[in-house]
Amino acid sequence: MNPAEDAARSAASAYVPAFQLTDGQPPPIAANGGRSYASFDRDGDAGTGAAMEAALSQVAQGQGQAVTDMIENAPPGPIETQWGIGFRRYAECLDYIRANNIEAPEGGVALPLRYTVYEQPSYSVVSSNALWRDLVRKTEAEALRKDEHDNNRRCLYFPQVLRDARRIGEYHDGLSPHSPECMDRLGVALAHCESKCRNFYDAAEVERVFYPEMERLLLAFFPDATDALVYNHDVFDKDYEGDRTEDQDNKNPGVNAFYANLVHNDLNDNSGRVRCRELLTRNLRNFGREQHCTEAEADAKMSRRFMSINLAKPMETVRQNPFVLCAWPSFADQPYITNYRIYDDRVGETTRFTYRPEHEWYWVPQQTPTEVSMLKCYDSVTDGSVSRWSFHSACVDPSAPADAPCRKNVVVRSFVFF
Repeated sequence: MNPAEDAARSAASAYVPAFQLTDGQPPPIAANGGRSYASFDRDGDAGTGAAMEAALSQVAQGQGQAVTDMIENAPPGPIETQWGIGFRRYAECLDYIRANNIEAPEGGVALPLRYTVYEQPSYSVVSSNALWRDLVRKTEAEALRKDEHDNNRRCLYFPQVLRDARRIGEYHDGLSPHSPECMDRLGVALAHCESKCRNFYDAAEVERVFYPEMERLLLAFFPDATDALVYNHDVFDKDYEGDRTEDQDNKNPGVNAFYANLVHNDLNDNSGRVRCRELLTRNLRNFGREQHCTEAEADAKMSRRFMSINLAKPMETVRQNPFVLCAWPSFADQPYITNYRIYDDRVGETTRFTYRPEHEWYWVPQQTPTEVSMLKCYDSVTDGSVSRWSFHSACVDPSAPADAPCRKNVVVRSFVFF
């Protein structure tokens, strides 16, 4: 087969998910009316060329710069937004919380959380993209690097209250946080794990020991599940002094020094299905059990219910930078804002959200190494009967001692099939 025929075959076999919304859910804030960039495949590029062009066009239009300028040029103090009062700095928002006596229930805490205030799709060109090594496209690369940096400047801190996830039953009619019903209703849950993994900084040991443990946990947690696939992980430790280097070729995620303190979700209507499909049929960026499904086998597996679940387990009791989760019913009628992650061979889609005072946030205060927090990133059921996803963030706990160590934990990503 010559290169032209091979490219045509790749383009013809590109998986393009049909447009999908939950009953009652508003349309997303997204490019192409919400359609996947795979719809714009050119000679097997999975829509990456179209996404890059859209990213550069959006920068040229200047809407993002206008929002950045609004924030930068606003007078000192709180900034009035259509959703409520926001703050440029964490300390300002915390002062507001204290001055207004915003209180939390027992086990909870009132604190600032960081949300985007930019209601437009955003684009992120991943570090492995060939753009960054192409000297001919240096000007384009600089424009996109600046825009991504400015995306962080188009965010504000807003006051929120975290509730203790261990007490979910007090807020939802005796609902156990350790149940699949909790995941179905809220998109969040807790599980128990006594791991035999001794070194979470050793990617090979994590894959060999911890991945199967998490798969067994998921199958026990969801009695109706037929299969669970853990496909990658991240380690978070700001104070780690060893080698942090990421090596995707050798399935080593490295060690993250930064915590994602922005309200977001890892998947959406498109990427939940695209990520599942590329794992099943192409084994793409899969750190776990190898998958070699035919297209027909993937069709059959994805014709039934499937979910994406993230599981976060501390390596030691969490004292600072906790992982916090938002319950689905409190934002089910809110549009998500798509962030496109442009690779050389695919366009991923994550989501961001704007602030609402009614968002129902949970945390696990001083989460222990045997407590696993679970959040739903995607659910294929769209009839409104179950949660579709949660969103989440890291944050700074103002009630922790000043010298409290930062969170050390491992997060695995999975798909569960029914």
